[in-house]
Amino acid sequence: MFQIEKTLVSEEILENDFVCNLNACKGACCVEGDSGAPLENEEAEILDAIIEQVKPYLRTEGVQAIQHQGTHVRGADGELETPLVNGNECAYTIFSEKGTAKCGIEEAYAQGAILWRKPISCHLYPVRTKKYSEFTAVNYHKWPICDSACSLGKELQVPIYVFVKEALIRKFGQQWYAELEQTASEFTRK
Repeated sequence: MFQIEKTLVSEEILENDFVCNLNACKGACCVEGDSGAPLENEEAEILDAIIEQVKPYLRTEGVQAIQHQGTHVRGADGELETPLVNGNECAYTIFSEKGTAKCGIEEAYAQGAILWRKPISCHLYPVRTKKYSEFTAVNYHKWPICDSACSLGKELQVPIYVFVKEALIRKFGQQWYAELEQTASEFTRK
């Protein structure tokens, strides 16, 4: 672990490679698991504000889940998260013609219907953050459904922190990321 500003960052995001391989996993991270995508408090408010613009991009099942549960729910751990469809995929999940899961929020963003891309937890994946009173932990979340992403990342030689650069800058800012790059440069010279 090393510190950048008020974050403690796992060396694993420097040591491990990762590039999403949707051809292999078919977007399983939107479907697998026992809870929705983690949300920050302000993201719940954003979802409330944009839901009418997002609905046209969602599946009927997703819209029904949101109408029944709300744009966000409290998970078993008491934290905010996206609702699920019948305890399975995220309510905001859509599927391509080839069956690949994608984000309906991100589709609305790509089409210019909204200005918010998607929850930061989804944008950062496989990086997970956890806020504590004095610092925020920045860790690598290993999940077997992403083994193909690890293999592709290794083949292309793309470290995790490079793969999620845009999301890390969105979360922590350009200055923070510049310091992370400096740390990574020193780390790789060891």
